[in-house]
Amino acid sequence: MDHAAQFHRVRFAGGVMTHFAIKGWCPGALRPMLSGDGLVVRIRPHGGRLSQVQAAGIADLAERFGNGLMDLTNRANLQIRGVGDAGHAPLIEELARLDLIDADQGAEALRNIVVAPFWIAGDHISTLAADLELALATRRLSLPVKFGFAVDCGAIRALADTSADIRIERDTDGGLLVRADGAPHGCPVAWSDAVATALHLAEWFIASGGVTDGRGRMAAHLAAGARLPDTLSGSTEPARMMSPPRPGLLAGGALLGLAFGQLRAATLRALAGSADGLRLTPWRMIFAEGLHALPDSDGLVTQPDDPILRVVACSGAPSCREAHAETRELAAVLAPHMAADSRLHVSGCAKGCAYPARAAITLVATADGFDLVRDGSPRDAPVMRGLDRDSLIADPALLRRIG
Repeated sequence: MDHAAQFHRVRFAGGVMTHFAIKGWCPGALRPMLSGDGLVVRIRPHGGRLSQVQAAGIADLAERFGNGLMDLTNRANLQIRGVGDAGHAPLIEELARLDLIDADQGAEALRNIVVAPFWIAGDHISTLAADLELALATRRLSLPVKFGFAVDCGAIRALADTSADIRIERDTDGGLLVRADGAPHGCPVAWSDAVATALHLAEWFIASGGVTDGRGRMAAHLAAGARLPDTLSGSTEPARMMSPPRPGLLAGGALLGLAFGQLRAATLRALAGSADGLRLTPWRMIFAEGLHALPDSDGLVTQPDDPILRVVACSGAPSCREAHAETRELAAVLAPHMAADSRLHVSGCAKGCAYPARAAITLVATADGFDLVRDGSPRDAPVMRGLDRDSLIADPALLRRIG
């Protein structure tokens, strides 16, 4: 367990349910995290995009130094799994040759930026994201490691439900705004001023007491009573939100889902050979540039009504050391029994790393079986405790009858 870990208890009306360790930081490439299957090395592609060479290179490195499996995270990063201690240093050297490594851990932690994937060449969005990266590397603000930025400048917002603390977005008239997460409106800006305004907002967050013991999020800071200065608040309404994305052909390429966000090296290599480039998304999908037909590759989800899209599950046991049970096989079996407009979340413990939000049904693994939460998150009170895995598989309708 990391030396910075703290223990957190989840309390319900009936008493303490469980406890788990909060690491207090996110893994990176330079600072990996130990899991049940080895080190997890998280890659943060610049602008959320991998070139053909980078994607093919990562596929080779995942097989050479890891177990050939990768995870696409809900912040559009890619994690190589199963890396051994001896393999970490040479892996970093190879990733550096692919221009995927920051100068140091501090720069890596600050480069916490999600970019909406549907930009087109020449629309300045990718340039804006690159300018933000450079500014963060230059200023080196003392921000919490989970503090993040969203560059969401399409005509329709794609990242409204993605975790971020400072958002650069379009307004309803097509202009640009910078908005603090948790504030309904933003400050209108010119394209040339967007990055500077975003950094001023980050500096205000620090100066106004938003960081405590290295932690802090913008929305919570505003909810606690912090008031934005007039120069950073504004009254400009952001553009409307897009509908939840689904796999399929789109303008400029194909949006491809990954079952549970997991990607095999062979699949990544095949995509690298057929697409012009790959843009990672926070929805555990990849936007493959230039594809005019949906690929037929094991592990890719190409149909918008595939039942696997109704379920979310973490890596579970034995891949995660804190998980009490296997999760993904169970979720896959139960997926066809979920309503098309609902979501099932199977979590290996009460942390809910894969999906901290509310779901129609959440199964939380404990030492005594699975607890079932209805219309809540893994940290909410269950309506039933100690459900047996075999019973759930034998009678999936049990999920609907409970509670």
